[in-house]
Amino acid sequence: MVLVGYGLGGSAFHAPLITSVPGMVLVGVVTGNPERQEAVRSRYPGVAVIPDAEIVFREPQGCDLVVIATPNSTHVPLARKALEAGLPVVIDKPIATNSADARELGQIGPPVFPYLNRRWDGDFRTVRRLAGDGSLGEVLRFESRFERWRPEVKESWKEDDPSGSIIYDLGTHLIDQAICLFGPPTHVYAEVDTRRAGAKVPDDVFLGLTHEGGTRSHLWASATAADLGPRFRILGDRASYVIHGMDGQEDALRAGRTPAEPGWGQMPPETYGFLGVPGRARPVRTDPGAYQDFYAAVAASLETGAPPPVPLNDAIAGLEVIEAALRSAVGR
Repeated sequence: MVLVGYGLGGSAFHAPLITSVPGMVLVGVVTGNPERQEAVRSRYPGVAVIPDAEIVFREPQGCDLVVIATPNSTHVPLARKALEAGLPVVIDKPIATNSADARELGQIGPPVFPYLNRRWDGDFRTVRRLAGDGSLGEVLRFESRFERWRPEVKESWKEDDPSGSIIYDLGTHLIDQAICLFGPPTHVYAEVDTRRAGAKVPDDVFLGLTHEGGTRSHLWASATAADLGPRFRILGDRASYVIHGMDGQEDALRAGRTPAEPGWGQMPPETYGFLGVPGRARPVRTDPGAYQDFYAAVAASLETGAPPPVPLNDAIAGLEVIEAALRSAVGR
């Protein structure tokens, strides 16, 4: 396979996972940046460094999958060229900046795999297990947060491009996790704000989703949170589950570690969440995080026709929620 893009996404969230999965072979990385080209050669000797993705699309022989990890606004044009060359694609989130473009990609032919790795966060895997095994009873409210304290605007394409704003970035994950648990919402309410001095794109978002079964999802994404709320707070009619902090896989990948190492994805006991009711709550071991399982499922889907790790329709539904949220925010 060929990885297009070797910024943070390509270098930390894709290449280490691809090279940790049996049957996955990274044959090339596309980047025109000289420093990143050297970084590829240093970490992955023998992997071809390709200066332009057009070379791959013109000569697709020897490549059976393209992974797109470039700025969000480039996802659709790159994916379209790969698909038209007959190559399946993995597309980092969001797969497109609108649902219409995402649907169009799905109609070209080869498979489209949305990269929504936060489904394999250890804390979310724990939430999914507890919601599914009856420990919580009927889930009444699902609260989920990606909150940060970053009061200063940093130089980044995400700070200039609306498609990189917090609702498309962290918001995509929050929405996808809610859809994964409860299905697409029937109603969407949103507060979308730009709070920091000098900020050009939204940096503080609240979404309220109502799902068909009656569960409500309350989702927060913020760069201006001077106090960090729980990562998850799920209220059921039998019990609650509350956990603070973040899954450790991102920090591990940034530090150069890989899922091939022993103990990958395991969190220490002091970070465990609590299950129960007031006065009677017990710690619950956090399931190991497993980002590598995404690529293992991609391989199985291509080789045996197994279901994709994330259905394309779920990613399209997530974009529809973002579109509804932006309409809601304008109308309030």
